[in-house]
Amino acid sequence: MININITIREWKKSDAMSLSSALNNKKVLNNLRDGLHYPYTRQDAEEYINLILSSNPNDTFAYAVDIDGKAVGSIGAFRQSNIHFRTAELGYYLAEEYWGKGIMTEAVKLLCKKVFSETDIIRIFAEPFAKNFGSRRVLEKAGFQLEGIMKNNAFKNGKVLDMALYSLTR
Repeated sequence: MININITIREWKKSDAMSLSSALNNKKVLNNLRDGLHYPYTRQDAEEYINLILSSNPNDTFAYAVDIDGKAVGSIGAFRQSNIHFRTAELGYYLAEEYWGKGIMTEAVKLLCKKVFSETDIIRIFAEPFAKNFGSRRVLEKAGFQLEGIMKNNAFKNGKVLDMALYSLTR
C-alpha cells in the first residue's frame, strides 16, 4: 500500500462529478451488478447521492471513499431483512486509476469497524464475481473468509458467471 490518507465519509452533492467519472468506465461497471447507466452522467450521480443522503441510517451505511478531499470510490453495507436483519451486504467500487494500491482494502476495514462498533450487525458478506480476483483479494486482506463459490449464480453481459461468497463476523 502506498502512504496516502484514506477515509470514508458521507457523500456530498459536490462529489457528483468525481462519482460520474469513476462510473463512466466499463471496466468498473463490468464488475458491478446491473442497474447503472452507461454512460453514467452527473445527473445519475446526483440522484444516487440524494438517494443515499435520504436513506434510513439504520439500514444503509454508504460512504464515499475519500483521498485528500476527493471521492475516488464508494463503499456501503446494506442491512438485509427478515431473519437476516442483523446481516449486511457489502458493496464497493473504486475509480480505475486507484486500483492496486491498497485503498479499497483500507476502506473495507474502516467500514466494517464502523458498522460493527455502531450497529447491531453481526455479519457482513460480499459476493464478488469469482473471476474478479482484485476484489476477492481486497476482501481476503480485510479479514473476510471465503465461504464458497456459487456456481452459475449471475448473468452479466450475456454470460453466466460464478460468484464467490465471503463473510466477516463481529
